[in-house]
Formats: sequence, structure tokens, C-alpha cells
Amino acid sequence: QVQLVESGGGLVQAGGSLRLSCAASGRTFSSYGMGWFRQAPGKRREFVGTISLSGEITYYAASVEGRFTISRDNAKNTVYLQMNSLKPEDTAVYYCAARYGGMATTNGSYDYWGQGTRVTVSS
Repeated sequence: QVQLVESGGGLVQAGGSLRLSCAASGRTFSSYGMGWFRQAPGKRREFVGTISLSGEITYYAASVEGRFTISRDNAKNTVYLQMNSLKPEDTAVYYCAARYGGMATTNGSYDYWGQGTRVTVSS
């Protein structure tokens, strides 16, 4: 069992930055690929990015490529999402997720989910 707790959301102006954190319980964090997803009001949850077990490989949705960066610290059981040059369309609840054994880009591939943290970007 893995429990995930996101933090770091809030209100930011367009062009600003935020860093989200996702703290994981358990001793096998390094066995899980991690992903970030988001869900805007009235929309389906969408993929944001994912990171490999070691943190060496990352992959992003086209909408955030070049603006968002995922990293992880396996010693701290934490994954991060650095969000720069934020736009109003980035407003959403952001979720982290864990997938045993590797990365993935689809919701259904993940085994565990956090409760989400809200990000609001004002224009």
C-alpha cells in the first residue's frame, strides 16, 4: 500500500511559478514510476507528466512541455512538479499517482492516487 499526499497548490498570477510536492509513504518508493495529472472544472482528468523509477527519464504532455519539470528524491520519498510560466488554462486540481514498475501516461495505468491539490492561475 502506498499513500500519496500532495501539497504546494495555491493562487498565482499568470506568468508565475509554483512547486508541487507529493510525499509517499512506504519503503518501496523507488519501485514506482510517478505521474502527475490534473483535472480542470468540467473536464476529464488529463496527463501532465511522468518520471521513471530512478528519475533519469521524464515525459510530458505537449501542453506543459518546456514549462513544467518533474523530479524526484527517492531518499525523501517525494516527487515534485515545478511549474513555471503558468497560464490561466493550467488552473486545475493536480494529482500525483504511483505505478509499480515504471512510467505511464494513462490514468488507468496507475495503482495509487493522492487526494489532489488545487492550483488557480489568475489572468
